[in-house]
Amino acid sequence: MTLIKPFRALRPAPGRAAEVLAPPYDVLSSAEARERAKGKPWSFLHVSKAEIDLDPSIDPYDPAVYARAAENLKQMIEAGALVRDARPCYYAYRLTWRGHVETGFAAVASLAAYAENRIRKHELTTHAKEDDRVRQIEAVGGQTGPVMLAYPEAPAVDAILARAAAGAAEVDVTADDGVRHELWPIDDEAVIADLGRAVDALPALYIADGHHRSAAALRVAQARGLDDGYFLAVLLPEQQMTILDYNRALRDLNGLTPDEVLREIGQRYTIEPSDGPVRPGRPDEVGMALGGRWFRLALKAEILGAARASGDPVARLPVTLLAKNVIEPVFGVTDPRRDKRIDFVGGGRGLEALERLVSSGTMAVAFALYPTRMSDLIAVADAGRIMPPKSTWFEPKLADGMVSHMLD
Repeated sequence: MTLIKPFRALRPAPGRAAEVLAPPYDVLSSAEARERAKGKPWSFLHVSKAEIDLDPSIDPYDPAVYARAAENLKQMIEAGALVRDARPCYYAYRLTWRGHVETGFAAVASLAAYAENRIRKHELTTHAKEDDRVRQIEAVGGQTGPVMLAYPEAPAVDAILARAAAGAAEVDVTADDGVRHELWPIDDEAVIADLGRAVDALPALYIADGHHRSAAALRVAQARGLDDGYFLAVLLPEQQMTILDYNRALRDLNGLTPDEVLREIGQRYTIEPSDGPVRPGRPDEVGMALGGRWFRLALKAEILGAARASGDPVARLPVTLLAKNVIEPVFGVTDPRRDKRIDFVGGGRGLEALERLVSSGTMAVAFALYPTRMSDLIAVADAGRIMPPKSTWFEPKLADGMVSHMLD
């Protein structure tokens, strides 16, 4: 089965990328997007978060939002801010962030392979969020947000990309969040064929970020009666990818005092007070902000040993260890997808964000987690299992507007 193919990307016209590129649609609130797009008429946020051009009271899922997205995309094309390549290409894509470099490439990935589990997932999706992406795709006539795919160790793929990205990039933009985005079109037919064969030789690809986008693309293809549909993706080498911690905070102590919380947790963890924020050094460690203090928690050996001995790749995840030994038994949160008492804080915001949430009284307690490892993500996906919600926070993020896949 062919996993990928080249495509005719809709992308910024030469010299226009700095005006166009925007953060992914799902990392900004409507208010944040409205602020980020001020004075930037060609920002892709006018397509991906089109509610920013309507009354602030509008529901982001209102039909008018999708209609405005389509209108805005059409205007960007008519104004020459976006152009579509004349022939199908792959696109080498490099991300540089805080000295860390990831080099992958944009392609369209097979929905048949996705349906047959050669492109593997590790998260559940919600119907409401799928519906949102379906309406967006149908309204604009294309996929405008790439799915981030990881590919396992593949020296042949890496070598092709190294050659493709050896010269000056056609796009070279550093966004306001400090991420440098570079793009090189790959239009040589022999190189395109070599890259496709090298990817097809892999056992599988893995969705890192973008489960709702891929699920929505499948629904759109099925609705159109397509047996050979594709979805927009950027493939990155798993050994280069960075997962940050995805931390937890709770609004109350479930009727307990701070001392009672410590006693309850102490049944499963050793507890060591800390003079400052605690960043865990291994999967069984947790940093906890409670009552104006930080604590280092270390899961007791017998409990950790039982989780590892189970052979369940989900059981050994840092998020699972915390959920099963603290969040559920101490605080009574058994459904983190729906329970409003728990919130999730991406590691890009730093441990100081957890400290502020607790010291301000917004949250009663916060937990800093060890990041999920790529090897664990792959093990979960290979086993056909599902991770707990908010298990991974990838940095750096791909830019919306760099490449779009039009369906005509």
